[in-house]
Amino acid sequence: MKAVSCTGIITFALLTGTAFAEPKTLMLHQWATGSDAAAIAKLGEMFEEAGGTWEQTAIAGHTANTLAKLRADVISGNAPAAVQLKGPEIAEWNETGMTANLDDLAAEEGWEDTVAPELLPVMKPEGSWVAAPMNIHRINWLWGSPAVMEEAGVAEMPKTWAEFNEACDKVVAIGKICLSHSTADWTDSTVFEVVVYGMDIDLYRQAFVEGDVDALRSDGMIAALEQFRKMTSEYMDPGMVGRDWDTMSHLVGNGEAAFHIMGDWTIGLLTAGGFEQGTDYVCAQAPTDWGQPGFILNADSVVFFQQNDPDYVEGQQLLASTILSPEFQTIFNQAKGSIPARLDVDLSEGFNPCQQIAQADLQASIDAGTLVRSMAHNMTIPQAQRGAIMDMVTEFVSVADMSAEEAANAMADAVEAQM
Repeated sequence: MKAVSCTGIITFALLTGTAFAEPKTLMLHQWATGSDAAAIAKLGEMFEEAGGTWEQTAIAGHTANTLAKLRADVISGNAPAAVQLKGPEIAEWNETGMTANLDDLAAEEGWEDTVAPELLPVMKPEGSWVAAPMNIHRINWLWGSPAVMEEAGVAEMPKTWAEFNEACDKVVAIGKICLSHSTADWTDSTVFEVVVYGMDIDLYRQAFVEGDVDALRSDGMIAALEQFRKMTSEYMDPGMVGRDWDTMSHLVGNGEAAFHIMGDWTIGLLTAGGFEQGTDYVCAQAPTDWGQPGFILNADSVVFFQQNDPDYVEGQQLLASTILSPEFQTIFNQAKGSIPARLDVDLSEGFNPCQQIAQADLQASIDAGTLVRSMAHNMTIPQAQRGAIMDMVTEFVSVADMSAEEAANAMADAVEAQM
């Protein structure tokens, strides 16, 4: 395999005045299967090509599983060199004083000028770099089946929630599933946060970024829950219970469902299924009622913990430099379906057209002031409050006779109990 040249790695070698002795890393993450595992394998390959020794521990399942392993390792005095963490988790672990400082490397490589601005306070919770962002996921995607839309007489991807409902009524009338879904706490909350954001961006910020309990009880939240109830009861199908990820996206690709609301990792699932963009599926910004470009951001990142072994310290520098290199940002995100955390990477070749749209929409949302971080994907409020919201959203999905007002009040009560 051709060796990868990383400017930052060369720079670090020059700074230390010597070649790398034996840079090592042990990375803890939750990318155990599918396109996620393929994407993280790219990082290991590049780390080894640059002279490092790569080890990893993959913990399948929910983020809580990874956090449990991390806590156990820290308590035993064996903190891993690098860990996949995000959002408030980074700040929480930084408060322990155990994270490594990457400021010198960041300054030398100019991270401040290239990383998306919304990510800076996340990677620098107290002003110093302790984490390196790997990508930017867009959450508010609407995936559509051209075949089903044509059969139902839907001329274009809906831009507002009223248009979405109108399109779904047409799809249901021809006996097709309108909205493909697989019910789980994170999938339910992903769709719901897209609804809230699309109906009222200010409400989204108050409720899901600031954790304002009054916003959670508000008439606006009740209206969003009513729209969500319409979607779960009329536009999703009973098969959503227990449905796996692949099937969830493939229902759109093979023309059994009209739409799917999910993040851009859907590209990897559709590609693996043999479906082609523009023919088997199309992508567009999920509906918004406020008529501007919008972007709900999620980002995977690697946090570095202090190490005593010089080889692992050196390995942290090499790994962080590799992660923020344009080469890795390109290769990793092409494999994962997301877009680079660096804003200066050219997506004109090798990236899916939906990824190219995402990069343009990201910049447009930055300019419009509509870029937000994702609550459902652990980029905003503390984990306990997020978990309380997600539990209530999934209860609302499963309990068909729960009213929107009851759900809003229960959600607010659950969050308040965690404060």
